[in-house]
Amino acid sequence: MERDIAHFDLDSFFVSVERLKNPKFLGIPLIIGGGSDRGVVASCSYEARVFGVRSAMPMKLALRLCPDAKVIRGDMESYSYYSHLVTDIISDKAPLMEKASIDEFYLDLTGMDKFFGCFKWTNEMAQTISKETGLPISFGLSVNKTVSKIAAGEVKPLGRIEVPGPMVKPFLNPLSIKKIPMVGDATFQVLSRIGVRKIETLAEMPSDILQKLLGKNGLELWKKANGIDNNPVEPYSERKSVSTETTFEQDTIDLVKVKTLLVGMVEKLAHQLRKEVWLTSVVVIKIRYNNFDTHTQQTKIPYTSADHTLLKVVNELFNKVYERRMRLRLVGIRFSGLVRGTYQINLFEDTAEMISLYQAIDKMKLRYGFDAVQRCAGLSLNPKEKDKQK
Repeated sequence: MERDIAHFDLDSFFVSVERLKNPKFLGIPLIIGGGSDRGVVASCSYEARVFGVRSAMPMKLALRLCPDAKVIRGDMESYSYYSHLVTDIISDKAPLMEKASIDEFYLDLTGMDKFFGCFKWTNEMAQTISKETGLPISFGLSVNKTVSKIAAGEVKPLGRIEVPGPMVKPFLNPLSIKKIPMVGDATFQVLSRIGVRKIETLAEMPSDILQKLLGKNGLELWKKANGIDNNPVEPYSERKSVSTETTFEQDTIDLVKVKTLLVGMVEKLAHQLRKEVWLTSVVVIKIRYNNFDTHTQQTKIPYTSADHTLLKVVNELFNKVYERRMRLRLVGIRFSGLVRGTYQINLFEDTAEMISLYQAIDKMKLRYGFDAVQRCAGLSLNPKEKDKQK
């Protein structure tokens, strides 16, 4: 049976939130990100994009392209609030929703055309979101996640489009291969060198040639170019989490030892989040005293997967929960409230050098193993550790 999959995309989400908070930003080139020349662009308005400004671009280059742009620091707490608001609206009405990132959602509406008409229902949902939150939103409706996502991107901002099955190939064929979600700069350069720049050309290539050229991703890319994507919409759940806990071989009151361990635990979990493209919004710390009394402390935070941000939160929670000055038997950390997303570091505070450092560290860990690069503060201990993922 042919599916009906909608992709909702909040238009220039960070910018839209800032304009809700401060209407004087309406209609002007607006850049959100680090305030110094060494910072990077976290988001920018469509007025700034006209000048060539793009997300993740060095701030210095962005201001050279658009010198009249207004630059403001981001407010991840506000963005998280509005993201949860939209999530609640959709999940209250949609039969099946996947939260793909802080500002993107997939909905499986298969079968609803018998009762409402999928395009009509999706359009009314988009209007409800805009009315209740004040945020502009676009959507694409098609037979799978890949085509609906590409379609939403093509009609932004404030776009509405349906691409039925028979129109998938005519819709995709003239587009650049860079429109396919899994095509990054490196893949684009490889394909460009052999003259493949349009989706139609890519779709017509033999799949085995693509596999030889791009490895295991070659076949998947060929399928997407041909409008084939059987990936299901994954039900959204705030209960998903990653966690780790350590039971000490001997009960300890050595806080230096415990905090050293916490650094290593945070680093490991944060790397796991980035590797699996997750962001966390809830941090939980757990301790167990030597008399087996167990206590937890948790806090809600703006979405992140950055070690240094999470370390600060974990240390603050530990200082709150550890009150008795008794020996500890166990410590644990859990990151929950997960959503898919790639805002892997705080683009509002970190420099381009910090971003490059995280990318380089993750690349080393993925290639040579987690232990290849670690913070000095997280080394030195070798307790019995038990990792759990929910």
